[in-house]
Amino acid sequence: MRRLADELAAQGRKVGRDTVAALLKAAGFSLRGNARVLAGSHHPDRDAQFQHLNATVADFLTAGYPVISVNTKKKEQIGLFARPGREWAPPGAPVKVLDHDFPSHATGTAIPYGIYDLGRNTGFVVVGTDHDTAAFAVAGLRRWWTEEGRTAYPHAKRLLITADGGGSNSSRAKACKANLAVLATETGLEISVCHLPPGTQCRCLS
Repeated sequence: MRRLADELAAQGRKVGRDTVAALLKAAGFSLRGNARVLAGSHHPDRDAQFQHLNATVADFLTAGYPVISVNTKKKEQIGLFARPGREWAPPGAPVKVLDHDFPSHATGTAIPYGIYDLGRNTGFVVVGTDHDTAAFAVAGLRRWWTEEGRTAYPHAKRLLITADGGGSNSSRAKACKANLAVLATETGLEISVCHLPPGTQCRCLS
C-alpha cells in the first residue's frame, strides 16, 4: 500500500495508505499468498512416462512384490521452538518455548524421510539429524525393510521404489546407486527404481 501511495503521489494524486487499502477492498482485492500450480516444464513424453511408471507399479503389486514411494520431508530445527498443534495440559501450565526461532538456539536439525508402502497403504518415517544424503536415504530403506518390509513380504524377491528425480534420491547420483547395490546384496532383493519425470513430485506421507 505504501508503494501504491508513493506511485500515486508521484502522479500528482496524494492519498494515504488507508485510502489505498479502502480503494483496493472496494475493487474486490484482498491479501493473498501465491499458488504453486504452474508446471516448470513439460515434456512431450510426460504422459507416456507416467503410464510406464503406473504399469510397472501394477505389475509388482500383482506379483505380490513390495512397492514403496519415498520422499524427504520438510526439515525442522530441534529445540524449544514454537510449533503448530496442541496437547492436553492442566490449566496454567503451557509448554514454555523460546520467543524466537533462531538457528543458533537449535540443538540440531530433524530430517524426516518418508516411506509409503503402496500395497499395504502404510507409512514409515525415519528421522535423521545429520544430512539428507544418499547414505541416509538408503539407511532409511534398510531400516524399513528390517523392521517392516521383510515381515510383511517374507517371499519377496523384488522391490520397486518410486522417487523424485532430485535430492538424496537423484537419478544421477552415483552414491545412491552404489548404496542401493549394497542394500540389494544384503537383502537378496532385486531393487528397481522408477524416478518421476522432472518438474513432478512424489507426495508420500504429505
